[in-house]
Amino acid sequence: MCRLALKTANEPFSPYEVLTAMEAMKEGYDGSGLGLLLRGLRFDCFKYNSSHPVLSGIAHSEAAWKRLNTIMEQRGYELIHDHKFLTETSLIEAKDRYRYFLRVYKMPAEFEQRSTEEIENELMLTRLFLRANGEENGNDLTAFSFWPDVAIIKEVGWPLEIGEALSLYDNRLTSRVCMAQGRQNTNYGINLYACHPFFIQGIATMTNGENTAFVPIRDWLLGQHFPGYTGYQSDSEVFAHILHYTVKQLKLPLQAYKHIITPLNNAELNRHPQGVFLRGLRDVCRRLIIDGPNAVIGTLADETCLLVMDQKKMRPATVGGRDGAWAIASEMCGVAAMIPDRDPSLDFQPMREHTIIVPPDRKELTIWSQLDPYPLAQVA
Repeated sequence: MCRLALKTANEPFSPYEVLTAMEAMKEGYDGSGLGLLLRGLRFDCFKYNSSHPVLSGIAHSEAAWKRLNTIMEQRGYELIHDHKFLTETSLIEAKDRYRYFLRVYKMPAEFEQRSTEEIENELMLTRLFLRANGEENGNDLTAFSFWPDVAIIKEVGWPLEIGEALSLYDNRLTSRVCMAQGRQNTNYGINLYACHPFFIQGIATMTNGENTAFVPIRDWLLGQHFPGYTGYQSDSEVFAHILHYTVKQLKLPLQAYKHIITPLNNAELNRHPQGVFLRGLRDVCRRLIIDGPNAVIGTLADETCLLVMDQKKMRPATVGGRDGAWAIASEMCGVAAMIPDRDPSLDFQPMREHTIIVPPDRKELTIWSQLDPYPLAQVA
C-alpha cells in the first residue's frame, strides 16, 4: 500500500514536518517515490504575490533548461523569482537531474483583461505544452504544475532522503497546506508523472489503493475532449479529474464528488430527501463510479481539504487536529507526528458514506454524510 499525509495550518510550515509523518509510517510503503504538493506558498527571500503562477518541475539536461527558458519567453511570461534548491545530489538516486525548479512568473500582458476561465485555460495549456515538449525530446523536461500559489516536487526514493537532498528542512520554502504521498506507481513503469499527488487547474488528489474501474473511467474522461484530461500514467489520476469535472465542469458543490464516485444504492436513494436528483446524477455519471479499495485525499484552490473512502473501506485514513491546524494520514501515528498537540480522542476515521472537509478557516472539520441533505442551494 501507499502512505498518505496532509497537513493544513493557518501558519506556514516546512514540508519537512510532513516528511517526518511519512517516516513514521514508512513500514507501509517501499520507498520507491515521493510526491509533494504545497499551497499557500511563502518564500524566505521573496515577497510572493499569490496571483502569480508558479512553474514546478525538473530539467533533466542543460538543453532542456535552455528550451524551458525560450518557451516561457516566447509565450510572454516574465520571470520574477527563481527558487534555487540547495541540492545534495549524492542523496538522489536518479543521475539525470540537471535542475529542479520552482519559478514564479508574471502573466503575459495580454491576459490582464482576460476572464478567470481564459487565464486558467492558458496556464493549463502552457504546462501541457512543456510536458509534450519534454516527451518529444526524450523525456528531458518534466513539468508538474503551473498555477498560482502551488508548487509540486516529485522524485524517486525515500521521502526523508529526498527532503534532505533538496534541503526542504531549511524553511526557505514553506506553505499552509502540504500533501505527501510515498510510493511510485505499482501498475506501470517508473514515471515521475505517475507519482501522486495529481493536479489539474487548482485541484489535487492523492490516493491509497487501486482503481480497478480505471479503464472505463479514463475512456469516458478522454471522451469529454477536455485538454487537461490526459496523461494517465497511473490509475489514480482519474480521481483528480473526476473532482475537477464535478466542481469545475458541472459546477456542483464539493459534496457531489462522493455522490458521483460512490453513489448510494437504490434503497438509500428511495429514502433520501433529494433522491430523485441524486438518482439522475448517478445515472448521468455512471461511468465515473469507482471500484476500490481507495482512500482519496484532496485539496482545492481555496485551501479546502477533503478525505473520502470507497464503499469497501479497506484502505485506512484518519483525520485529527485542532483550531488552526489539521492533519490527514493513512495511520494514526502520521497524524500524531504532524499535530502532536491535538486531543487524540477527537481523531476520526470516516465510514464509507462520509466526506471529511477541512475548510480554509481551519477552525473545525466538517463530517458530512451522503445520507444527509445535499446542498443544492450552492449549485452554480
